[in-house]
Amino acid sequence: MEPTLSFDETTPVTAAAPDKATDKPRVRTDHHLWGTYILLVLVAIVELFSASIQEVTDGGIFNPVLRHGGFIVTGLLFMLILQHIHYRYIYKFIPLFVIVCIGMMVAVRVVGSEVNGAMRAIRIAGIPILPAEFMKLGAALGMAWILTKNQEKGRRDVTTRGLVMSLGFMGLCAGLLFSQGLSNTIVVVAICYSMMLVGGMGWKKFLIALSLGAVVGAGALYFKTRDKENVELTPQQERVLALNKEGEVGKADGRGNVWNNRMSNHFRPHKELEDFSTEHQQEQLSYIAQAHGGLFGVGIGRSRENARLPLAFSDYIFAIIIEELGLFVGLGILICYMWILGRSAKLTMRFKQTMPGVLVMGCAFVIVFQALYHMAIVSGVFPVSGQPLPLISKGGISVWATSLAFGVMLSVARHAVRITDTKAEQRQEQEILPEDSVSVNPALTAVVEE
Repeated sequence: MEPTLSFDETTPVTAAAPDKATDKPRVRTDHHLWGTYILLVLVAIVELFSASIQEVTDGGIFNPVLRHGGFIVTGLLFMLILQHIHYRYIYKFIPLFVIVCIGMMVAVRVVGSEVNGAMRAIRIAGIPILPAEFMKLGAALGMAWILTKNQEKGRRDVTTRGLVMSLGFMGLCAGLLFSQGLSNTIVVVAICYSMMLVGGMGWKKFLIALSLGAVVGAGALYFKTRDKENVELTPQQERVLALNKEGEVGKADGRGNVWNNRMSNHFRPHKELEDFSTEHQQEQLSYIAQAHGGLFGVGIGRSRENARLPLAFSDYIFAIIIEELGLFVGLGILICYMWILGRSAKLTMRFKQTMPGVLVMGCAFVIVFQALYHMAIVSGVFPVSGQPLPLISKGGISVWATSLAFGVMLSVARHAVRITDTKAEQRQEQEILPEDSVSVNPALTAVVEE
């Protein structure tokens, strides 16, 4: 029997177990999230062995996989720890996590090192850290924190203060990422706007936020892509520009010039009829790999393009997956990511409180939007750029950030109270949450209003 809600937004009428006090809160293990995580890790281990041929050194052919496996194991430990921590404690530490992410983004501008033509990495204890990977998760969690605290009582909307804070926080996150690359900025903006909808922002306020974001974003792109101030290039930047033919060696017009070239290359006419060239080798080799794989693939370890395709182990891993395992397996991986989003949405519809719903959806958006962006680049839908495929692409920091997101989702799924739980459990959850963060899940409020 499906539960219904009373209009006072507090008491579900359901055929659940009789109301009785519980000494210990009910805990659950979400097998859907664990299953998708394990499947993606298995694909990563198998395919990275093939895609990492360019990184094989005298140390042994298994070194790249072992290094990635080490990051996966530590990421798994993060997940196991987080899932046993009640999500209310995770919620309390969100401001600190966001401050750390912002601090790292600022530090990378001062003491950072270059990655693919932009200052993107800092070293902590000898490990290269890409703050942008954590900033995407920080943006989702920060939006969840803001939206939870600014729910309007008795209706599905956020306060004006919540609208202003959401816009300001989104602008801060996007601004910090803007100079590093456009793809991460787009992902973060998509996450923030999606969080506004999930967090119960009314359509009027959402359209205001969308309009202001569009105006500011268009203005930033206009000035960035027309900035003619020459910047001094490092030797590595000169090599990258020379290889990609994105500017004259020795000078460049900043990242905006790179974006302009990538957009013009993406929309050039009849590109499918062009002969192979070093100018467009990355996208052309990606298409060749996918065409070579066909429907069923050429077999594990039999990739022909893994030694020629630049960044096959990270930015273009999906092309190698399709070449070796075929289009059907590629579609299956896409379904795995979409399953994460669907499972998170189904969980959100069952939670009594706002906080667990926005937390689980925010983490799902981080994982799924990155995956969709990666696949869109590899398949030619979006212009050439760099975006890892969560858990699968080589890159330990991305694996850690994704594992943290899974850990938060598992914590919420394990501890959050559902509308089908007893009244005593619902009251208990309401009592242990911060007073200013208690509000009825906007998804349930929408059901009542309908």
